[in-house]
Amino acid sequence: MEKYNNIKKLIINKPLKLDCGVTISDYPLAYETYGNLNRSKDNAIMVFHALTGDQFASGKNPVTNKDGWWSYVIGPNKALDTNKYFVICANVIGGCMGSWGPSDLNKDTNHPYGLDFPVITIKDIVRAQESLLDHLGIEKLLCATGGSMGGMQLLQFCATFPNKTFSAIPIACSASHSAQNIALNELARQAIMADPVWDKGKYFLKNTQPKNGLSVARMVGHISYLSEKGMQEKFGRKLQERGDYDFSFNADFQVESYLRHQGFAFVERFDANSILYITRAMDYFDLSRQYKGGLTEAFKNQQTKFLVISFSSDWLYTTKENKDTVIALNAAGTDVSFAEIKTDKGHDSFLVDEPEFLKTIKGFIDSMHIKFKNEKRI
Repeated sequence: MEKYNNIKKLIINKPLKLDCGVTISDYPLAYETYGNLNRSKDNAIMVFHALTGDQFASGKNPVTNKDGWWSYVIGPNKALDTNKYFVICANVIGGCMGSWGPSDLNKDTNHPYGLDFPVITIKDIVRAQESLLDHLGIEKLLCATGGSMGGMQLLQFCATFPNKTFSAIPIACSASHSAQNIALNELARQAIMADPVWDKGKYFLKNTQPKNGLSVARMVGHISYLSEKGMQEKFGRKLQERGDYDFSFNADFQVESYLRHQGFAFVERFDANSILYITRAMDYFDLSRQYKGGLTEAFKNQQTKFLVISFSSDWLYTTKENKDTVIALNAAGTDVSFAEIKTDKGHDSFLVDEPEFLKTIKGFIDSMHIKFKNEKRI
């Protein structure tokens, strides 16, 4: 698509056998970097994005013209200080911001892949991104981090490549998708597939998008990202620009108007088939299933230093789920610390200006930078 022509991309020639059995090569991986890589290449931080994120974690997204999704965190003098650190973020394969995905052209049919795109996993996603580090000449990261699906990628990355990062900050995530989260993803997928415009994933042939279904899918997501207390304090039962009920099915309540706005704004920047594939990758994610000894075995011989972060009001990826990861890391003998941030902002807490969260990750990364430099001198 023309709007993606100026996006920074790496064409990965190295063949990659996906978990589904399909082997791919010569595929694009779109990425962005912030700050400068120093001469000793010991200041690199990899950021893995969440479900609807992309490589434009900071600055201005050139496609949407909106601020990057982690602008609170990445930038000069911020938690991930680009005066000191070189931050890398790649769009996941299966995505729709320049990396290889279902909206890309299938050379066999001369049409976008649609549902001919192979089913991918979180492991496939991080193995593709590891090639980017090779391209940049980075043998070992100072730190890798990510929240939600980004945290899943991070855990998979550490298990698959145990010597690729000195430290890691998984945020508001789990080592496997719960039944509740699989159910929410299925609801989102069914909303998309129930839209007649979806047409079994072939909507691209009519140069259209199943906007109604995709909008509802996004609404489902937004409800799960907020906390009950946060929603009540922000919206309550406030009416939308009127003093009484409209006695119709228009958006009487502010919370209804908010959800509709979020839903319809989303369809302008995301591909419906990408949602199907990425949510499926999340559902298939179960790190303990990949190792005979379970989750502890996944982190065996791990030298990476971990800081696991959860949020008190997050019901999508609960503190208990994050603590389960900590327990497994401890059992594997890994250097791990844990922080629960008290907040009423729910799962979205890692995406907003939450001072205690920002202070926590900044303190950890700055301390890891000193330790990493000292280790390299020995």
